[in-house]
Amino acid sequence: MTTVTLVFVLIGTVGVVLLALSLVVGDVIGINADGPFSVPSLAGSVGAFGFGGAIAAALVGNATLAVIAAALTGVFVAVPAGIGTIALSRAVERMRTDATPTRADLVGRLGVVVTPIPAQGYGEVRVSLGGQPVKLNARCDQPVALGAHVFVVEATSDTSVIVEETSKV
Repeated sequence: MTTVTLVFVLIGTVGVVLLALSLVVGDVIGINADGPFSVPSLAGSVGAFGFGGAIAAALVGNATLAVIAAALTGVFVAVPAGIGTIALSRAVERMRTDATPTRADLVGRLGVVVTPIPAQGYGEVRVSLGGQPVKLNARCDQPVALGAHVFVVEATSDTSVIVEETSKV
């Protein structure tokens, strides 16, 4: 490996490390801006410049020609890489997701008693919320046995509900 190739490989490695850091901790420390001068787009461009230049330098034998070929090839691949990085990061940022479940989403759910509910106290029920089982504290006007099926009539908090016993679901 020639010195020119090694230098361009190191430039590419710096770009990839910077890109990985911006994707992992960029939002936490607030370095991700949108546009052509954002950290991800610059890091993607630097990485492509380095690795594209390293490939060109490795293919050219003469040291002077290797530097020129590496620089030209690096720029040639860096511009589309930067544009592609911007497009991908915008697509990820604008991706639609489901709404976060709230207390109101608990009302009307069917569940199963997992800890018996006494007449004047709390037991526990398991309901499905967003496709995931959720265990909640539960009260009822009358005692409810383990394994009984219940219907959530009110959510008094994010982790506590009032239920009524129903027939088997």
